[in-house]
Amino acid sequence: MTLKKQLLLVSLLTLMLPWAGMEFIRETESALRSVQQQMLAETARAHAITMAQYSEEFPTTNSTWSTSDQLYMHALARQPTIDGYFDDWLLDRTSLRSLRGTDGTIKFAIASFGGAVFLYVEVSDRDIIYATAQTMIVDDGPLYADRVTLVSSSPPYRDETFIFAAEAPGPMLSYRQDQYGFAPEPTIAAHWQDIPGRGYNLEARIPANLLGTNLGVIVADTDAASQRSTRSQSYYGILPPGVAKLSPELVAIAQSLVRSGTRLLVTDAAGWRIAAAGELSEARSATSIGSAWSRRAYEILVESGKAPAFAEPDPHGRERQPYISAALDGREMAGWFRSDESGRAIVAVAAPIKRNDEVLGALVLQQGTEAILSLANDSLARLIKVSLIATLLVAGTLLGYATWLSRRIRHLSVAAEEALENEDLHSALPSALAYDEIGDLSRSLSSVLQQLGNYNEYLRTLASKLSHELRTPLAIVTSSLENLEHEALSESSAEYTARAREGADRLRRILSAMSEASRVEELMSSIETDSFDLRNVLNSTIAAYRDVYSARNFQFDCELSSAMTTGSPELLVQMLDKLVDNAVDFSDEADTIKLGLTDTDGWLVLSVMNPGPPLPERMRTQLFDSMVSMRSGHNSRHLGLGLYIARLIAEGHGGRIEAENVADGVVFIVRLPRAS
Repeated sequence: MTLKKQLLLVSLLTLMLPWAGMEFIRETESALRSVQQQMLAETARAHAITMAQYSEEFPTTNSTWSTSDQLYMHALARQPTIDGYFDDWLLDRTSLRSLRGTDGTIKFAIASFGGAVFLYVEVSDRDIIYATAQTMIVDDGPLYADRVTLVSSSPPYRDETFIFAAEAPGPMLSYRQDQYGFAPEPTIAAHWQDIPGRGYNLEARIPANLLGTNLGVIVADTDAASQRSTRSQSYYGILPPGVAKLSPELVAIAQSLVRSGTRLLVTDAAGWRIAAAGELSEARSATSIGSAWSRRAYEILVESGKAPAFAEPDPHGRERQPYISAALDGREMAGWFRSDESGRAIVAVAAPIKRNDEVLGALVLQQGTEAILSLANDSLARLIKVSLIATLLVAGTLLGYATWLSRRIRHLSVAAEEALENEDLHSALPSALAYDEIGDLSRSLSSVLQQLGNYNEYLRTLASKLSHELRTPLAIVTSSLENLEHEALSESSAEYTARAREGADRLRRILSAMSEASRVEELMSSIETDSFDLRNVLNSTIAAYRDVYSARNFQFDCELSSAMTTGSPELLVQMLDKLVDNAVDFSDEADTIKLGLTDTDGWLVLSVMNPGPPLPERMRTQLFDSMVSMRSGHNSRHLGLGLYIARLIAEGHGGRIEAENVADGVVFIVRLPRAS
């Protein structure tokens, strides 16, 4: 990981400060919420006791009908126009209820206003079959038609139906059927509205005195081909269940109890809403932190926001939220909600309404938390903004510092690498004058490089020094051995003298090789350059190699007609001798040593490739240094000066030499400047 990333991660530790402040704000908000919840719970408990005194207003539970089959009578704010459209009911479309088993293809709603009951039905039907004036639109008639039936009863006295079957789109006549017969009902206003390609809508206004306590909806879809009707209805059984609706007396009591900014709901034992009063504050709460991103941060960091619908009255009229269900089971419970739109927090408490240990229903009290929680939210807003600014400043500062620091270290690294490539190893390193850790490191590296340069200089001159210092003692030993050979010696003494003479000769050859490197260095400083054709020189030299190294095969590839360069042909041949000698030593008999000469970007490229073991990666940069050798066994007598001399000659001619591993051996490449 880079230094920048490390310091960037360290800068994230500054987030510990806002985290600590956030924990404090969370604890403060929790305490404030607890106090408000307790106060609201006590109020809800007292209101539940008041509501219990009006037990006769709570409908009794009837096990004959399923609660899910009951219809809910919505209370309209104004009287809608009977035109077949739902928009003037001023209810959300989610209040429309799907007819049992239709998966949303038939939706309906019933509502009341003044002394009338309103019915709205939406039917998805691409093939509408209208009634005719000559037929009776009942199940036992000769023809069928698409129709809507409203079933009404007041057990055990009343059982009648209201049938809506249109002869054409628009205002229509409805029919009333009871035990006395079947006849038009002129007091009912109804409108059939076709929706092209989708189906039809039915809207009707029915005088409330015509209806009983129990209502159900039936929709018949007639198939013209089979003349059969498919019935879908809102209930199971013969008679529909009772209708749940608001109780005017309980609504009046709730309005007298509710306070400003508080909503009060009352449900029966099945959860149907039978009273509602009050509204939560519509104003944008102080808990809204002022912007979308900070409000979102509040919800993530302090408390996740829940869907606002959970705090709103159920559009279908039946409250089934978990905390209300708990109250209907006899347990008081509270819930917390937050509006995603306004950021407003809402606390809701549900208390059971009991009479003689019987749960009549539940009282729900909801209140916004604007005034109480504004301090916590405003504090969090400031904390988020200040922390964000501080974190960005710290991160930016550390990132800038890391960039400057890493640049200094990188410059020091590059300078050290360049110094290693320089033979004298005395290059000045950056930051040497700085009084910090990097300055200390720069001075330490400079000291190491200087000592390494001195050591390399010592190794470079070691050969010439040894050859000079050993030449005189070797001459004395050699002359003494020559004198001994003229003396009368025993057989054993003569053998020892011969061995000493062989050792002296071997030592003389070593000194000659060491002197050769020194002479080449001297010659390169005073070389007289001539222009010559390197191709011709190589042709004659390689021919000589074939005679000298007859156990090897030599292959020379050159497509150049001429290869003019400047320098000393003798020294370049000496360089080639070292490369070929090295190739012969590392190859086997009958192997082919390939030599090549090409022209690449103005450079003459001479290559010598031999089969053999590959070069170790660590030796590739040291192979051309003085007294470095990879030979083993009988070849270990070499001092490692051959490739060093080859490098001196190549660099003395303005070129360079390098070695690379290839698929079947090693290739040495010499690049020489081509004469213009």
